[in-house]
Amino acid sequence: MSDRKYRQRGYQDEPRDPKRDRSGEQPAPKERAPGRPLQDASGPRTPNLMGSHEVFRCARCGNRLALPVAEDGRCSRCGVDLHACIQCAFFDTSARFECTQTLTARIAPKDARNSCTLFAPRTTVERQTGTQGPTTARQAFDDLFKL
Repeated sequence: MSDRKYRQRGYQDEPRDPKRDRSGEQPAPKERAPGRPLQDASGPRTPNLMGSHEVFRCARCGNRLALPVAEDGRCSRCGVDLHACIQCAFFDTSARFECTQTLTARIAPKDARNSCTLFAPRTTVERQTGTQGPTTARQAFDDLFKL
């Protein structure tokens, strides 16, 4: 007689590894159904996908800045130094000396210019969602009511 009260199959009856069948062997990988092939990430984009580009922005004001960063460069909007720890890709407030790279001494202050050889500008990948707007009010009106 069974040690269980009910005879239904339950979670204890299933094998522990769902990838293996009852014989203990790995199942063969399933073939992909015929249809449109998957798009390669490095290949051409389909027309409905947004483009993306890599940008460097000021850590203080968010102003878009040009690459490469000069050793004595400053933000054109807020005036903060660009070759500083707060603009670096390795800056992390939770890491030792607030840098993910191996440093022997802490660099302070973090928003002042320094000569760190490990500096790499923090860049982000942004989507190109905006379109060029009309140049004049007349052009906008014509675009709105064009036939």
